[in-house]
Amino acid sequence: MSMNDTYQPINCDDYDNLELACQQHLMLTLELKDGEVLKGKASDLVSRKNVEYLIVEDAGATRELRLDKIASFSHPQIGTVVVSES
Repeated sequence: MSMNDTYQPINCDDYDNLELACQQHLMLTLELKDGEVLKGKASDLVSRKNVEYLIVEDAGATRELRLDKIASFSHPQIGTVVVSES
């Protein structure tokens, strides 16, 4: 997976759910499109060079996930959200 892949913005509703998760610092279970599954605390959403990232904290480490590489995320409060492109 190249970081030079053209970024595909995600659906606005999915973005709003991630924004809510960050505001409340929810612990999310994230499934990436490459099959990786991880748990992390939603920390922030950032945009760099027209690419949007979710910042998650996992075991003291910070990780940036490209939004268009996230297949789904879940939390008991918001359920499971399957990320779709806008």
